[in-house]
Amino acid sequence: MLILTFFAILALALAFFFLGRRRALAVVQGEVRQLHSRPNFHGALALLVSAIAGIIVLVVVGLLWGAWVESALTSSILDAQPELSPIEAELVLSDARALASGGIASRTDALREDIAQQVSAAERLHQWGTIALSVVAAVSAGIWALGKIAPDWRARNRSETIIGRILMLTAVIAILTTVGIVMSLIFETINFFNNIDWQVHKFLFGTTWSPLSGVQAGKLDPDKVGAIPLFAGTLMITVIAMLVAVPIGLLSAIYLSDFAGPKVRAWAKPMLELLAGIPTVVYGFFAAITLAPFIRNSGEAIGLTIASESALAAGIVMGIMIIPFISSLSDDVINAVPQSLRDGSYGLGATKAETIRQVVLPAALPGIVSAVLLGISRAVGETMIVVMAAGQGANLTANPLEAVTTVTVQIVMLITGDTEASTAAGPAFTLGFTLFCVTLLMNIAAQRVVRKYRELYD
Repeated sequence: MLILTFFAILALALAFFFLGRRRALAVVQGEVRQLHSRPNFHGALALLVSAIAGIIVLVVVGLLWGAWVESALTSSILDAQPELSPIEAELVLSDARALASGGIASRTDALREDIAQQVSAAERLHQWGTIALSVVAAVSAGIWALGKIAPDWRARNRSETIIGRILMLTAVIAILTTVGIVMSLIFETINFFNNIDWQVHKFLFGTTWSPLSGVQAGKLDPDKVGAIPLFAGTLMITVIAMLVAVPIGLLSAIYLSDFAGPKVRAWAKPMLELLAGIPTVVYGFFAAITLAPFIRNSGEAIGLTIASESALAAGIVMGIMIIPFISSLSDDVINAVPQSLRDGSYGLGATKAETIRQVVLPAALPGIVSAVLLGISRAVGETMIVVMAAGQGANLTANPLEAVTTVTVQIVMLITGDTEASTAAGPAFTLGFTLFCVTLLMNIAAQRVVRKYRELYD
């Protein structure tokens, strides 16, 4: 219902836009030159004021009223049965909400049925009251904006100011979101290391990963949080994936940009980019059902023992998934190399292959590095393919024919397990923070390469 109210507010704001335009034209009898701002700006100001007022009231009143209702119902429960603890009162309220919505409660008694009736009445009042107040706010703000319209009304300046502040707010939200994510990672990582008595070296260089098997009284066993098998598995699968994706993706980009005719490019490029739209779970099924058995059977035919879930199968399929990212971005940056560089190389007697190798690729290197970095980030962060094709056991090995696991898979297993969240969150967030630091270092290194070659070819 509240979502419908949101769209209703947007519809009202759009109506005020047209009313504002019409009002602006009416006050000058159609002589637009007499207006300080064009009619569209008057309509835009009415739209912005109406939408912002309605949405603010919808969000603020909805949240505050909901919190007040929650507090009032909890107080009613404690007044009826003062001997209940706050946790028991929350359980009673949860059961009452279930009864009010027609669900199944853990138990039913007179108190819960009485609170359920109060919940139904309070939620109806909360819902309709929020809707009424937000619609009234939107209409009132729109009417105020219409009343301000006059020949000298600086609607353009005010509407542009509002839009600028909205853009600034979105930028601040994006920055604060990033800061919040990083700070949550840092705090949970600190708690994790504090839980293992700051034996950081055992996490970074230990070879046994089984953090939840050594939990005693909420404390983790430092000897079972060694993340080296996870880092090794992630690195192995990423390397295999990039060995597949970079040559095929880059060579296909070179072919499409400098060798393929218009007809071939017209169907080959869209077909290649279709790979980017395939869900990763489909790649995982392909790896687990088709490629992994093929690799295992092929190995047995020549006397090799290959695990049913191997790093090789996961890496190859992951590389296939990454090909369109590298190919598409590399094709774009190669096409962006000025034709004058190619013509100059041809004028000096270089062949097309020499021109591509010695002129085009160095000039396009910043974009190619960015494409490869995107592919590496995609490989490092992939989870579903590894879960289905490479296994979940923390196996430290340099053999790509054996089963391994990755950092992201272990994060998912820790967060979605049955262990208490406060215990499992520490290792999971620490792995995430480590992955964040590695990716940051890769970005810094890539930026240096990009800056170096950009200076040479600007």
